Amino acid sequence: MSTAKQDGRVRGFQFSPWNLLLIIPLLILVTPLFNFDGPRLFGMPFFYWFQLAFVVIGVLCTGIVYWATRQKPGSTGGKDELSVDDLDEGEAR
Repeated sequence: MSTAKQDGRVRGFQFSPWNLLLIIPLLILVTPLFNFDGPRLFGMPFFYWFQLAFVVIGVLCTGIVYWATRQKPGSTGGKDELSVDDLDEGEAR
């Protein structure tokens, strides 16, 4: 879960119910859902036009999740005040 630090930043895993909408584009991976010839749309077999429709659905789902979660607090947006020495994780020699 996410943890709020003293500097007001939120770090770690941040869950939003909107992220569940991203499961819908994954349904295209379940091939038996659309492995059929009919019904045809403008002469195109169901197998092809269903996949094409899912491209549009996937873009819409991703866009909706982006617009719904873009205002989530992530960082203060200010300049990070850490020096290079603070960022170094190696041992001093």
